[in-house]
Amino acid sequence: MTRFRTALIVLSLALTTGCTSAQGGMSALPTLAAGEYRLGAGDEIRVTVYGLDPMNNSYVVGDAGTISMPLIETIAVDGKTIPEVESAIASAISARQLVARAPSVSAQIQKYRPFFIMGEVQRPGQYPYVPGLTVNSAVSIAGGYTFRANTKAVVIKRKTKTGMVKGQTGPDGQVWPGDTIEVSESWF
Repeated sequence: MTRFRTALIVLSLALTTGCTSAQGGMSALPTLAAGEYRLGAGDEIRVTVYGLDPMNNSYVVGDAGTISMPLIETIAVDGKTIPEVESAIASAISARQLVARAPSVSAQIQKYRPFFIMGEVQRPGQYPYVPGLTVNSAVSIAGGYTFRANTKAVVIKRKTKTGMVKGQTGPDGQVWPGDTIEVSESWF
């Protein structure tokens, strides 16, 4: 009878230990549709303004979420989409009356801010983001999983408009620029 109780206790402990996780209380990760990408510190954009050659250049979004441009000075771009940035630059040009007609502004992303990967991968660290990145491709960039890695799920920390979000996703989960991917150990 004592062996039966001991086995029952060990079994119940094993089951409850497997069910508990440090990842409890996580939210669902938001997805990113085409054209919804929002700029953040570390992104680099190329701006072209027809007729105002001194403004045509590449600009890196600083820690304050701004870019500094000649003739119009500082523009806040953190959390804005490319069309919103084009509109903000055009408004600043119009406000300063730098051109007679409505300014023609074009902007595009030159370089995305990096993503970070840590835990059970061969080479944890910071890597350049490429559009369409998934967890599998991010792990490949980091040299692959270690022999003890959980290959079925990872935790991603992501900055959104409402703050920092932490969620769990599988190997085909979408990775955004600035994400931190945590690959944990597998217990089985």
